[in-house]
Amino acid sequence: MADFKEISADAPMADKALNWIDNRFPLSKLYKEHLSEYYAPKNFNFFYFFGSLALFVLVIQILTGIFLVMHYKPDASVAFASVEYIMRDVPWGWLIRYMHSTGASAFFIVVYLHMFRGLIYGSFRKPRELVWLFGCAIFLALMAEAFMGYLLPWGQMSYWGAQVIVNLFSAIPFIGPDLALLIRGDYVVGDATLNRFFSFHVIAVPLVLLGLVVAHIIALHEVGSNNPDGVEIKAHKDAQGRPLDGIPFHPYYTVHDIVGVTGFLLVFCAIIFFAPEFGGYFLEYNNFIPADPLKTPAHIAPVWYFTPYYSMLRAITSEMMYALIACVLAAAYLGATKAKLNSTFKGVVVGAAVVAVALMLAIDAKFWGVVVMGGAVVILFFLPWLDRCAVKSIRFRPDWHVYLYAIFVVNFFVLGYLGMQPPSAIGERVSQIGTLFYFGFFLLMPWWSTLGETKPVPDRVNFVAH
Repeated sequence: MADFKEISADAPMADKALNWIDNRFPLSKLYKEHLSEYYAPKNFNFFYFFGSLALFVLVIQILTGIFLVMHYKPDASVAFASVEYIMRDVPWGWLIRYMHSTGASAFFIVVYLHMFRGLIYGSFRKPRELVWLFGCAIFLALMAEAFMGYLLPWGQMSYWGAQVIVNLFSAIPFIGPDLALLIRGDYVVGDATLNRFFSFHVIAVPLVLLGLVVAHIIALHEVGSNNPDGVEIKAHKDAQGRPLDGIPFHPYYTVHDIVGVTGFLLVFCAIIFFAPEFGGYFLEYNNFIPADPLKTPAHIAPVWYFTPYYSMLRAITSEMMYALIACVLAAAYLGATKAKLNSTFKGVVVGAAVVAVALMLAIDAKFWGVVVMGGAVVILFFLPWLDRCAVKSIRFRPDWHVYLYAIFVVNFFVLGYLGMQPPSAIGERVSQIGTLFYFGFFLLMPWWSTLGETKPVPDRVNFVAH
């Protein structure tokens, strides 16, 4: 039996209640480890709002989702009508629905900015590799959650968007048609598909997402937060073992994050009350039309947060395959001639390249488009081992690194814009160049990240009180 901590009989009732809980559950211990005695760097800047904002938006999505499920019916014959009922007849239903739909886009905006901060400040570098891996898994689960939730309103774009994306799985050799049938639950997107997606959207994926969020936070608090300078604050401690460049997360950063939450809510509420569709980016106009399997929209495109990857999918044509083959052969040549490998490994590299080229010629370009689209997300998982720069933060890297990262961001926006537009010859060529740059940025990172002269990294964090 565990030793119970005793408390004075004259202690206040609140202290007695807390002691009773602490003897059975480590409430005070968790509070100290993750809030009051968790020391975070004192030089956090604007970009460090987005981690707490992501958690805040997740809570909004869960709460609004619970209220929507109370009135939504996952039945193909009445799903669209149930959404209209929520919007028109349920008290404040329109507000809950718009909070959920706007919250989906807000979630991706916040997560993209959170990931970008990790990219430029090297938050994925040792010892935070596992923090980054959990974060990428959260991003992947979030994409699955958003895709499945997108079908539920059962509007035209929901229906046909799901039809296009699910059909992509049929391009996988051997198992593709059966896999697509399993996902749909029928030979076409229908009631069975809606019920499958509803179950995953409401129960399965949120459970995975919450588990990953908890793991992400635990892993972060185990190794400590990174900072804009990329300096480890645990290297300098006082006599009590507290980091000299750190401050308790609570109350300093809990209050600090209220500023970010307040600013976020001002923008969030402005969009909800004045532009919930946001010009058709957050809610497409075609989705206010009931799903019609007999009438295909003139242009089918996913929601904005998927469009960069959709653009990469469309970029892989039969013509583009020759460019990819050339890239594979060039990589094999460099690996066989420039890398310091023995003859056996060089032979393996050449053999693998020959097999890869043979597969690329034998399998339809549609399949490789799916591979590229998925690979664009999967490659993020390998970032901790791709970046070989001697310093973490962009502040102390060579100046041209800043321009390279800026081009990467612009390229991502361009791909996103092209993914929303109808196919065109010029758009196809630009998206092909953008796709090559996107993958080149990561695959060539072990080489270009070591180039140039880095700036001296300070021994302590740069901090000016404000």
